[in-house]
Amino acid sequence: MKKIVLLTLFLLTLMGCSIDDDQPNYSYEVLAVDSYTVPQSFTLGQTYEIKLKYKKPSDCHSYQGIYYDKNLNVRTIGIQTAVLESTNCTPLTIEPIEVSFNFLVTNTGSYIFKFYKGEDANGQNIFEEVEIPVN
Repeated sequence: MKKIVLLTLFLLTLMGCSIDDDQPNYSYEVLAVDSYTVPQSFTLGQTYEIKLKYKKPSDCHSYQGIYYDKNLNVRTIGIQTAVLESTNCTPLTIEPIEVSFNFLVTNTGSYIFKFYKGEDANGQNIFEEVEIPVN
């Protein structure tokens, strides 16, 4: 009896696992920051809104948030997107989309913001750096 139950459970488990996955596949891509708005200077302890603009390359790109990496007083910024892997993507030529985040100043000295601008012809990342002093 145990063998029949185990065999039945094994067959049900095997039938429940399908190799054919008809769910959509996504990859992630960091898009370039087209333009940005930052203050001329910061004050310690204050929060500032940093505005970013970017362009969606196709209707298969969907905004997932802001790529944000920090290392001491250096902040690297880009636009994180999920990309539907499909052959039916339509290129977009819409106006840049604006997003923002709040930045709390916690250190003295200067902050360096490195805004991702894409890749050069050799596939190397390009950044535009802005140094903002803390008063």
